[in-house]
Amino acid sequence: MTGLLVTTNTVSERKRKPSSSRHGQVQNSEEDYAGDEAESEDARIERLGRERPAKFKTIWAELGFCYSILASQFTAEYFVSGFNVILPLLIEKLDIPHASAVWPASAFSLVTAAFLLPFGRLADMYGGLPVYQFGLIWFFGLGPSAFLPSGVMLMGSIYRPGPRKNLVFSLYGGSAPLGFFAGVFFAGLTGEFLNFGWYFWIGAILVFTTVVTAFFTVPSDVQERKVMKIKMDWLGSLLIVCGLILVVYAVTDSSHAPDKWGTPYIYSLLVVGAILLSIAVYVEGWVAEAPLIPFDLFRVPYLSPLIIALFFSYGVLGIFLLYATLYMQSIMGASPLQVAAWYVPMCAGGVIISVAGGYVLHLVPGTVLMFIAGAGWIITSLLFALAPVGASYWAYVFPSMICATVGIDITFNVATIFITTNMPQKLQGLAGALINSLLYLGIAFLLAFADVTQTETAHLGLRKSYQAVFWYQLACAGTSMLVMLAFVRIRAAKSDLTLDERAAAESGS
Repeated sequence: MTGLLVTTNTVSERKRKPSSSRHGQVQNSEEDYAGDEAESEDARIERLGRERPAKFKTIWAELGFCYSILASQFTAEYFVSGFNVILPLLIEKLDIPHASAVWPASAFSLVTAAFLLPFGRLADMYGGLPVYQFGLIWFFGLGPSAFLPSGVMLMGSIYRPGPRKNLVFSLYGGSAPLGFFAGVFFAGLTGEFLNFGWYFWIGAILVFTTVVTAFFTVPSDVQERKVMKIKMDWLGSLLIVCGLILVVYAVTDSSHAPDKWGTPYIYSLLVVGAILLSIAVYVEGWVAEAPLIPFDLFRVPYLSPLIIALFFSYGVLGIFLLYATLYMQSIMGASPLQVAAWYVPMCAGGVIISVAGGYVLHLVPGTVLMFIAGAGWIITSLLFALAPVGASYWAYVFPSMICATVGIDITFNVATIFITTNMPQKLQGLAGALINSLLYLGIAFLLAFADVTQTETAHLGLRKSYQAVFWYQLACAGTSMLVMLAFVRIRAAKSDLTLDERAAAESGS
């Protein structure tokens, strides 16, 4: 990363003289490039897409910023993945009923997903920096709902379309498999040789380094946001948060309730939650002055079908992470540390794909990459669904790990760059919230129905019930791929004008 970040500034560093606009944003005027009089417009846009943003006075400031943002994603994944590995131990130590094993894993995704949109709006109102720092300090509970969208917002606001943005966002995506593996590894290590509390102490150290780095390196955007005068949609926020929590809880707990779907509190919560979400749609579309989800958002070409496809694709990730771990431990007899070793290909593959993505996303159409990612998820699902008794690691688990990282990392990188590039500056908080909402809502909803599938097929035996879940996972992966191929077209992520610059050019300003 350092090599590209340094070399792309070698020529322009001596020429650039940043000037502040009336909005406090740093802009590069034509006068700043007096030595480049013969430079064409296309060449200028290409150069701007490769050089260091003017907000960073030195390469070290940019590297510190990137470390903080990447570390926040790393740490979030550390807790998500490691918790799945340490969960069997927690079930034993804390006497958690086996029937409720999925709920602790679903709760994190549910709480995070429910509050992402309100925190994304707060970031658009008051700036990404204060919301980001708040989320890191209050890491558990509401923390990820704050720092995940604001982190994406900060990157989307600072980096313009081009190879440099592609690389930074790819590295952000690559930090997820690294954090995922770190969580699995340390959960396995502490679960097998130490007290499980050490897993959480290690996580606390990671959070501390992220907070300190953010304090010194993340540029402030508070003044820029003040002049935008963006308002909060409190009624929409209340309806969306309450509706999502009630619906997902009802679905998740339905398979463990005394009378399943016939249990009064299950269908009552489901109906009330659905009503609240229906009212929220009406409020967002026809009542709210500044809706959390403006309907204009869906006018972005291909965004609506992309949202549907991502919902299913990210849900497949949640199903795979939990049930592959349970299958390897409960059916294949792997120890926690052995599970960590078996996840190494997914981690290594994710890093390779993410770094390589920074160099190819501007060359290969996103539609082609999404097809490859969809194929990866389908193969992953089939391998576990068809695995026989005594299945070999090298024949089934190893290739499934490779295909899984192809499925999630390519999807996340392409989708994140597409969404942030097609949002104006004032809605970058919404962009970050939308990206992460799809991720965590997909996991929460589809994992809840995976739990229903496993419970309803429990009479077949543990192995068969897990494989029924993998067939369900295959159906979700197939749905995502079909929607993507039929309705979504994403071009290569080349250097280009920002959405605000294009709007200004079209209006003649």
